[in-house]
Amino acid sequence: AEDWLAALDRGPVEWSAVYPTLGLYAGYVRDPAYQATLCRAYNDWLAETFYPHCDGRILGVALLPTLDPAAAAAELHRAAGLGHAGVMFPADGTHLLGHAGYDVVYEAAREARLPVAVHASGSPFAPGAEIFPTFIQAHSVAHPYGIIRQFTSMMFEGVFERFPEVNFGFLEAGATWLPWWLDRMDEEYESRGAAEAPLLTRAPSTFVHKGGNVFVGCEPNERMLGQVLDLVGDDVVMYASDYPHWDSDYPGSLQYMRAREDLTDAQRRGVLYEAANRFYYRS
Repeated sequence: AEDWLAALDRGPVEWSAVYPTLGLYAGYVRDPAYQATLCRAYNDWLAETFYPHCDGRILGVALLPTLDPAAAAAELHRAAGLGHAGVMFPADGTHLLGHAGYDVVYEAAREARLPVAVHASGSPFAPGAEIFPTFIQAHSVAHPYGIIRQFTSMMFEGVFERFPEVNFGFLEAGATWLPWWLDRMDEEYESRGAAEAPLLTRAPSTFVHKGGNVFVGCEPNERMLGQVLDLVGDDVVMYASDYPHWDSDYPGSLQYMRAREDLTDAQRRGVLYEAANRFYYRS
């Protein structure tokens, strides 16, 4: 906890949500009971390690198992009791989070008032990335593909529409994929929505907007970030430091974001504060 608090002071940053590293690969575990046990152990460790020492500046996000939705719902309620500020599913694995079996988790999130994040792993073994011969190729593909796969499943199965009180976040794939993919999904919905997405009653792009319940993370150096914010609103996209991973440039990335002249004051404040405040139900 001391290292994290010192890192926040270097920003300076008022508070931060923390996500696992190795836990991002939990979706590859094949045994449901073992996977659930791993998640419980991580969530206990997170609460015990940080909360007694962080003065509320570090918000833990609990890891949920993907293989047993009922166990995930139970762990969500337990995580709320531990004081965690949100829950997350790993994006990668054989699961699709739009499947009706996960409705019990989203209902639990509504009851507990906890946001649900979907976090990419960047694994070279992720679906769609495993065929590449080098890490640079696989790593380029794995993050966005894992997120887009789950986002597509959840959108067309009507998750965002059926659970409007639950905030959903899609993290570590950047933000600039969003307009392109929403356009593509809108076209598919217009052609086949009535037959193949009956739980979705309007175009996908209408669910990502200022004040809505769908959020994404961003990389500070995304050149088209301003255009994304113009399209979806200034309280949808959240700054992510990726600290303490090897490819993180924090606190430099934070200073860069604060100094971006191509963004308006409202957009910078939205990315650095308002979106995260809304996502974690702090506003």
